[in-house]
Amino acid sequence: MKKAISVVAILLAAALVFAAGGAEGAGGGEKITLNVWESNNGPDEFIRKAGEEFTKKYPNITINYVHVELGDAAGQIALDGPAGVGPDLFAAPHDKLGEMVAGGHVLPTSDANAMRKRVLGACSAALTYEGKMYGYPVSAETYALFYNKALIKESEVPKTWEDLAAFAKKFNAANSGKYGFVMDVGNAYYTIVFTTSEGNRLFGPQGTDRKNSNINSEKSVKGMKFFQSLRSALNVPAADLTTSVADTAFSSGTAAMHITGLWNVVPFTKAGIDFGVAPLPSLPGDKTPSASFSGTRAMFVSAYSDHPAEAALFADFLVSPEMQQLRFQITGALPAISTKVDSPYMGGFIKQLDYAFPMPSIPQMGSYWEAMGNASKNIWDGADVKKELDACNEAIVGK
Repeated sequence: MKKAISVVAILLAAALVFAAGGAEGAGGGEKITLNVWESNNGPDEFIRKAGEEFTKKYPNITINYVHVELGDAAGQIALDGPAGVGPDLFAAPHDKLGEMVAGGHVLPTSDANAMRKRVLGACSAALTYEGKMYGYPVSAETYALFYNKALIKESEVPKTWEDLAAFAKKFNAANSGKYGFVMDVGNAYYTIVFTTSEGNRLFGPQGTDRKNSNINSEKSVKGMKFFQSLRSALNVPAADLTTSVADTAFSSGTAAMHITGLWNVVPFTKAGIDFGVAPLPSLPGDKTPSASFSGTRAMFVSAYSDHPAEAALFADFLVSPEMQQLRFQITGALPAISTKVDSPYMGGFIKQLDYAFPMPSIPQMGSYWEAMGNASKNIWDGADVKKELDACNEAIVGK
C-alpha cells in the first residue's frame, strides 16, 4: 500500500479508466484484486454479489471481501492503512468523515459533481466536509415510529409526543405486562430528537460549530426536561431500556410503539408482527415531526490504496440503480439514490427523512456519543437536566 500517490494523479488515473471505454478500457489492463471492508449479516453478501457482477464487466478486476464491521473501520484504517495491510475500499458511517479526513485516510470523490446529481441530497450533504465531497453513498438511514397494528389502530397513531404519552399511560393501565411505547432512552442516536425543537441543532445549524455543541442550549434543556417527563409513561429505569430490550419488546408483541430504524423491518416481519411505520411525533411547540439524525453509509477509497482509480470505479458501480436495488433486496436498507423499491414501510421513512438532518461529521462527534448517552440515562432516571447537559457539552468541546 502507498500513500505517495497524489490526489491529482489519482483523479487523472480515474479519468483515464472511464475515458478508456468502460469495460473494454478497464478490462484490458493488469490483473488487480481490490480488498473491500464491510460488515457481516447482509452487506457482506451484497459486496460479494456486486463484486461478481463488476468482474463480469471488468474481467481484470477481482473483488475480495474482508470482514470489518462498520463501526470499527474508521479506527482500523488508521492502523492498517499506514502499515500497508489495509483495504482499497471500505465502508464507514458518514459521521466519522471528519476524523478520517483529518487523519489523511480517505480520498475525495473522483467526480463529486456527477455523484451529487445522482444521489439523495441528504447523502451528498452528509459526505461533504469543508466544502469537499468524500466517498460514495450506498445507503441512507434514519429512524421513525413503528406501531403494532394489533395493539394500536392506525387512526390512533400519535402526531405529537404529548399524545403519545397520553396513549401510553392509558394503554399501560389497561394492559398489564405491556407497554404503550418503548425506546432505548440511553442511546444518543435517538435522544437527540428531544433537543431539536424550533430548529435547534447539534453543533449549530450546519453541524460545524466546533466550540459549542449546542447540546446545553436553552431549547435543548427544555426538550430534555420533556424527555424526562416521559418516564411517567414508561416507568422503567434506563439500565433496563437498552436497544435489545426495546427491540425484543416490540418483536414479541408486548409494545404498541417503538422508535427504531429500517434495519428492524426484516426481523419484525419474521417475528410475525403486523406493523406500520410513521414519522416521529412532533415536540411541544412544533407542528412538524421531530427532527431525527439521518445517516449515510458510504464506501471510501483508502488513501493508502495501490489501485485508487479501480477502487473508485467499483464504488461508483455500487451506486448504480441496479446495485442499489440489489442492496435493498439483500439488506432492506434505504437506497442512496432516488429509485422505487417494493416496501410498504418505505413511505414512513421517506417522510421522516424530510425532517431529518445529517449527523455532524466534525471530529468532535467522536466524543458526543458516550457523553450524550450517559447524560440521557441520568436524565431519564431523574438527574438535573441542566447540570447533565452542561457536563455533556464540556465533555464534547471542553470548557
